[in-house]
Amino acid sequence: MRVALSVLLCASLLAGAGCSKHGDGKSSAGSDDARKLRIITWSDYIPQEIVDQFKQETGIQVEVSLSNNEEIISKLRATGGAGFDLAQPSQDRIVSAQQEFRIYRPIDLTKVKVDEFRPDLLEIVKKNASLDGKLYALPYVWGTEGLLVNSKRASISDYMDLCRADLKGKTSVRLRRPTLMAFALAIGKDPFSLYGDTKAYSALMDEVGRTLIACKPNFRFFYDNKDQLINGVRSGEIVASMMWDSVSWKLNRENPDLKYVNPKSGAIAWLDTMALPARGRNDAGAYAWINFTMRPDIAVKIAKSIGNFTASQGADALMDPRLRAQFAESFPDGMKNMKWYPAIPPGLEEIEGRVLDRVKAAN
Repeated sequence: MRVALSVLLCASLLAGAGCSKHGDGKSSAGSDDARKLRIITWSDYIPQEIVDQFKQETGIQVEVSLSNNEEIISKLRATGGAGFDLAQPSQDRIVSAQQEFRIYRPIDLTKVKVDEFRPDLLEIVKKNASLDGKLYALPYVWGTEGLLVNSKRASISDYMDLCRADLKGKTSVRLRRPTLMAFALAIGKDPFSLYGDTKAYSALMDEVGRTLIACKPNFRFFYDNKDQLINGVRSGEIVASMMWDSVSWKLNRENPDLKYVNPKSGAIAWLDTMALPARGRNDAGAYAWINFTMRPDIAVKIAKSIGNFTASQGADALMDPRLRAQFAESFPDGMKNMKWYPAIPPGLEEIEGRVLDRVKAAN
């Protein structure tokens, strides 16, 4: 990794992204920091071929640490936002963490090729990941969580169908907050509209908890990871469950009887992002990576690795035709029936945790 490559990076890729280092997280072109990009992200989000191509084009070595939303916050909180140059939290988990712990720094849109992003997804992130007029993330990949069903053995249309008497002992959900949100929607309530009213939100979560406790005889097990559920579905032990679209579509390609269903009350849509830790040492490399991964030819490789669609403008047209057909079958009206997670205010997850504990402990 020659210094000349880093100089080229600053001059060509970053379009003035700032290559001096004065203790503010920006690296000098010749420094060791400029030659390494440390990313904390999710499994499958950064394929090795993308890492190799980025290094070939820029001279920057990418170091990947696998994590999840909770660990990203925990690790950055413990270090005051140090240890990584780019993080990939979900867009609803950024503002509260920033308010409490100040672990991110704002995005400088002058260093980003904004036209590479889908405008609709960029607007969602601007709405949910902005604080005090500053934007703290950019969209990366997105997907939904809805219902998976063996269509030869059952027909379902909404989350509450998992509690039907004919499916006793044959369904499954995760004991996590998406299940609380889904069942709130299924009983006709909008949990997201109550984010600003702790008392009303707590009452709704209690109601959802009682609904899940009544439904417990239907749950064969609460799954902890996708492999556990996949095994249950393949063996026939599980007939219907909550599940992510990408996993459901993968199973559908193996067995056409397994269908991903967009629930009547709405599939819950998630969006993972790219954010700058407050004390990262290579902002220049981070912006280069952001612009690199939003190129359609690169984004489609990332999408293939994950099994979901990306925020790259133009990448959808390059996606696997089978995946595009599966999306069209599951979502004939496009994105109209999707419920996007808004930013989670501090304190709500503690309420949810108590409810989930009660459901787990109930006989």
